Amino acid sequence: MAEGFLTQHMAAHLAAMNMAAPLCVVAWDRLAHGRAAADAIRLLPATALQAVLIWGWHLPAVFAAACRSPALAAAMHLSLFLSACWFWLAVIRAARRAAWTPLAALLATGKLFCLLGVLLAFSPRPIYATPALPPACFDPASPRLWVEDQQLAGLLMLTACPLVYGTAAILTARRWLAALARDGGWRLGRRAG
Repeated sequence: MAEGFLTQHMAAHLAAMNMAAPLCVVAWDRLAHGRAAADAIRLLPATALQAVLIWGWHLPAVFAAACRSPALAAAMHLSLFLSACWFWLAVIRAARRAAWTPLAALLATGKLFCLLGVLLAFSPRPIYATPALPPACFDPASPRLWVEDQQLAGLLMLTACPLVYGTAAILTARRWLAALARDGGWRLGRRAG
């Protein structure tokens, strides 16, 4: 199965959102010694924005427009990277105060990304590819490859997202349980975190 445009596109998103963004944020957070303006780092809006952007940019009409316009494609990649940076910073900061909120954000985001991967991997027909798109995006001469490319892109998402978001959730839960053990465990009437 040859690697096509959609597979390359998804690999770029996964590298930016699931590797580069968390690594940049961890490095920046360490340099800042965990200090940041509380108003700038909110977990719920960061989670919502990331989910809206990933689904919004991957609506077929929006994706096709971005495929035809280099400026729009750059805006897609930049907005997804920046929203991922905000999300990962919010997760890291929230994990220091309470564990259930970053766990919920990680699991919800991971599920929403996996759902997009499922749609790509198991759709029997191309979702994005149409003969109206420029050949730089999809080769109009080989529509069968469109489905294979789409399925491979979906499988990439289905592999990477659970690994990254699941690992982050496990590390967050581990930190939370260690803090509970250190502080004497659960007590009635006591707030976690």
